[in-house]
Amino acid sequence: MPRFKDLAVCLRLVEYSESSQVAVLLTREHGKVRGLAKGSRRLAPSSIQRFSGGLELMHRGQVVATTRPSSELAALTEWDLQDDAHHLRGDLHAQRVALYAADLTHALLADLDPHPLTFAAMSDLIDRLAEPPVDPQAALLRFQWALLDDAGYRPVLDQDAVRGEDLADAEAYTFDAQAGGFTADEGPTAWRVRRATLDTLRRVADRSPQNLPADASRRANRLLAAYARELIGRELPTAATALGATAER
Repeated sequence: MPRFKDLAVCLRLVEYSESSQVAVLLTREHGKVRGLAKGSRRLAPSSIQRFSGGLELMHRGQVVATTRPSSELAALTEWDLQDDAHHLRGDLHAQRVALYAADLTHALLADLDPHPLTFAAMSDLIDRLAEPPVDPQAALLRFQWALLDDAGYRPVLDQDAVRGEDLADAEAYTFDAQAGGFTADEGPTAWRVRRATLDTLRRVADRSPQNLPADASRRANRLLAAYARELIGRELPTAATALGATAER
């Protein structure tokens, strides 16, 4: 039963009993970990010592866990809170963006599959949401792109994803989720997309997304969210509140 200590972000939390919780953590070196934190809700001195600061959504800390081949749940035996993401409680938009990012990460990544780049992107998102006047949509766009890229679903931007040739200049394109990118074809599974949205994603891919207009970030976010929805086969309940009503891409 491998035991490890790692930095983690809490993505999901469910009450298991009066004294325990089931948590989904994104760890830096061990990937997504589902675990049972026995006694984490107790107020006894021994429990408070083992679960310092308590487990809450989007909290960052150091976890000690033991994986068990006979169970889907690891045993979370210690938690040392290092950042309670207090700034998310005072900004509803930032909080909704963070919760969507947590849900999307949980949906796209397999258990115990290390993704240190996604962990770094999640930590960067939490930090950026604490820095006004940073646009939460711009911060989310950086994160969505990093997650899709790290998970192996990077959208194709410079070649026609259907034809396999260079993508010609045009005022508008279509995005084919099954092909995983932009195309000049207008198939039954393709969505009409503005040239400006493609340009926005290219800036993010080139790591130069500074000073993006808010509407450009929002449209690009909605496109990536729609792409992610097709990948996981369902609509995430936090998507609508984080991204707003559906609009033109």
